[in-house]
Amino acid sequence: MIRHGETNWNKEKRIQGKTDIPLNETGKSQAEICCAAAKQFKPTVLVTSPLARARVTAEIINQNLKLPLHKMSAFVERSYGDAEGMTIEERNHFFPDRDAIPNVEPFEELKRRGMKGLEEICKKYPDERVLIVSHGALINALLSVISKGELGTGVTFLENTSITKFAFENGEWRVVDYNNTAHLATVNE
Repeated sequence: MIRHGETNWNKEKRIQGKTDIPLNETGKSQAEICCAAAKQFKPTVLVTSPLARARVTAEIINQNLKLPLHKMSAFVERSYGDAEGMTIEERNHFFPDRDAIPNVEPFEELKRRGMKGLEEICKKYPDERVLIVSHGALINALLSVISKGELGTGVTFLENTSITKFAFENGEWRVVDYNNTAHLATVNE
């Protein structure tokens, strides 16, 4: 899984959630740099969240891969309800209890949705190498479930276009690697 490239709201530390914010120029550069790392994975299927920042990241990566691009709403970002558009500081001021944010997608629902998406991928693309472009909160929720809380939400911050690898073997998920940003050394300088 690859987290989308940077947006202006990422740069401003604003909460995006399901608000459809486009990539900025840095985000596009990150996606271009990510192409080589994605190609090394030798994916046979490419899936993306339908939100523009993930979809455009996938489209840029796919310029080299030339795979059919499948959109799946299961991999859209968590809805942060009334906190979307706020900076982290503003959210902490107005909603010190994150669980009390009006209209936020419950964390348990996010985890269920993400895992259901992974299960659907396994059924639809057995024995394939699937590359999914998604969002930080969703990938972190999956890390949390698969690592049994050792990684993920509240523990791990995922950089833009970082790569996280999961494997499904013998009926079980495992974390292979997470938040790998080795490919970004030049663009982040």
